[in-house]
Amino acid sequence: MEITRRSFLKRTALSGVAAAAVLTKTNQVMAQSAADSEWATVINVDKCDGCTHLDTPLCTLACRSKNEHNFPVPEKPIVDYWPQKKHEDWSEQKNLTNRLTPYNWTYVQNLVVEYNGQKKKVHLPRRCMHCENPPCSTLCPFGVNDKTPAGPVVIDSQGCFGGAKCRDVCPWHIPQRQAGVGLYRKVAPDYVGGGVMYKCDMCYDLLESGREPACVSACPRGAITFGPKEEMLRYARQWVQKNNGHIYGDTENGGTLTYYISTVSFDAINKAIMSQDMDQKPGKIHMSTDIKNPLDEPAGIAQGMVIAPLAGLMAAGLSAYQIMKGDDSDENNAS
Repeated sequence: MEITRRSFLKRTALSGVAAAAVLTKTNQVMAQSAADSEWATVINVDKCDGCTHLDTPLCTLACRSKNEHNFPVPEKPIVDYWPQKKHEDWSEQKNLTNRLTPYNWTYVQNLVVEYNGQKKKVHLPRRCMHCENPPCSTLCPFGVNDKTPAGPVVIDSQGCFGGAKCRDVCPWHIPQRQAGVGLYRKVAPDYVGGGVMYKCDMCYDLLESGREPACVSACPRGAITFGPKEEMLRYARQWVQKNNGHIYGDTENGGTLTYYISTVSFDAINKAIMSQDMDQKPGKIHMSTDIKNPLDEPAGIAQGMVIAPLAGLMAAGLSAYQIMKGDDSDENNAS
């Protein structure tokens, strides 16, 4: 049965008690321990050749193939929501693979980096970093962006309104938005949200069945290693020490579950990225080493506490919506 705006708001109000539980979300995420069940990846930049002999890197192809059934199918025409006068529609660019989009959750940056007086080709697989204390999750006003016990940060596309707060607070601006899809079209298409946010979820469903992410399996050079967090971090740091190299992702934004290792410094790599992508629009990712987690700052913590009540109400409404899917015939007739 179709849900109506009236019935959604009615059930949301009745379920408002769930808001109190979400008030503790900030503290829960901050206090989450680095348990043995957390998984991480190590990306060896020295090993990655970007699959330059192919039209598209194999890790990108594997990601697209594995997640194609999750890609958005927008309803057209797409109507802009107030006060916006434009929307984000990537449905005509589904085959774009040189940046992040709602249809492309990983891509490879191909760079020429100047380092120690020499120029070197560098290839960087890029996707969600899966932060230890993700501001995108804590500050999601709809409460549908979650840090899972296994480590991946996952967006519930069934409840996302596409407000893009997650992209705003992400230091790398990872999540990408597609308009014309999502819950906002049923609830408040003219006023709330703008679509659904999409990003890498570390193939969370594969992890649950004991398998590794698609990009890991697809890499022909073994450039992406996957395993328990502590084991991966130990391996990355030992590699760096042995090869006089550099690591990225272990401290950035308070720590992530994606560790890049390279004999070329990441400051030099980021300089090449900024030179190549001067506008640095969302979807093209920098690699700055000067990244601090906004949740470690008083303003960020305060922002989380302000947003939490709204997240609770929206989460309660989403719960009501999911329960109501087959239970609205009487209210629809009364509308």
